[in-house]
Amino acid sequence: MNKKLAATAALAVAALATVGMSGCSASGSDGGKTTITYSNFISNGGNEKNLATIVSAFEKANPDITVKVSTTDYANYFTKLQTDLSAGTQSDVFDVDLGSYGNLQADGVLAPLDGVDAKAYRTSVLDTYKTDGKQYGLPTSFSNVVLFYNKDLFDKAGVKYPTDSWTWADEEAAAKKLTDKAAGVWGDYQPITYNEYYKTVQQAGGSFLTKDGKKSAFDSDAGTKAADWLAGKSGVTMPSAADGAGTPDFDSNLFKDGKLAMWHTGIWMFSTLGKLPFGWDVAVEPGDTQKASATFSNAVAVSNDSKHKDAAQKFATYLSSSKTMVDVRLKAGWELPAISDESLLKPYLTAGTPENRKAVFDSLEHIATAPNLGSNSQKIQDDVTNALGEIAAGRSKTADTIPVTAKQVDALLK
Repeated sequence: MNKKLAATAALAVAALATVGMSGCSASGSDGGKTTITYSNFISNGGNEKNLATIVSAFEKANPDITVKVSTTDYANYFTKLQTDLSAGTQSDVFDVDLGSYGNLQADGVLAPLDGVDAKAYRTSVLDTYKTDGKQYGLPTSFSNVVLFYNKDLFDKAGVKYPTDSWTWADEEAAAKKLTDKAAGVWGDYQPITYNEYYKTVQQAGGSFLTKDGKKSAFDSDAGTKAADWLAGKSGVTMPSAADGAGTPDFDSNLFKDGKLAMWHTGIWMFSTLGKLPFGWDVAVEPGDTQKASATFSNAVAVSNDSKHKDAAQKFATYLSSSKTMVDVRLKAGWELPAISDESLLKPYLTAGTPENRKAVFDSLEHIATAPNLGSNSQKIQDDVTNALGEIAAGRSKTADTIPVTAKQVDALLK
């Protein structure tokens, strides 16, 4: 998933709140040959031909099944899906993502999948699309956040490189040694936002919401510690808002200029950094009491109203776990498949800088679960981000701000 997908997942949740459950999928049979339909957003914007390659390979391997594909851009996809579901014209197979799955499953529009080979997938990503022990979706791709670091700055400061066993304490100690304000060098950068906050609350052993999702749970020791961890870096080991932090491309430009030692950001930045005049690598993000990495994913689901569920699941399985799919994705640089077989991932793992690409997959062992915030998702995210910004700017104290923000969130949860 790219940044656009992460930023608009909340809109998908709101759009799906009123999804209906009636109707039947548009598919059919012709002379003993089954035709199934597949609607997607994953290929929009440049990967349509790559998807067509996978579909053609599936049809060749399954000559009794034909797949008709329709593609919609992400911004309009879920509105169209809602309309189709209400009219009963949804496809046999359709894309879902981390933000939309919960509401779709609750509305009963997804068919439970039987006989899934769980060993073919990364367990944590597969489990994202599981409810009450039943599998309702198969992950097609993922992207996540790791810790980038500038090897040259570490070498110059005599600091050992980050390892996958690092904790917040290790990161903080290194950041202090690496920060050289006189030279314009900062030890760390982590956005002070809601998305980082819910993750760091989990890293501190807490949760943003209660288990039933009906109330906030971050007015806790873990919530306070997470806020202090993020906001406490500002102006100390990382740039403050007054320094330009938070403005477009500020962090990436700082890293490219060799002025940033550690950077919490997504693996989608690998392809945008280009050739840099210094060595750099990545590691699993440090945690406090536990690891928790922000992970975004897409999946395919089968319509509960499909008349050809077996054929639909066969295609969904191929699209999410076949060698052909893996080869096409890796060659095209089209997000990463959530498969478990590392031998198939060798072209990616040995592709060069960053050298420790295995950290991308190791991060999947402990996923930070994104809370389902309901129809007021954007308002909640904005309130939390603003509250953290006030703490970082020194205009409010954590002990006062977190309880007030928790009450605001409680009032917005629906």
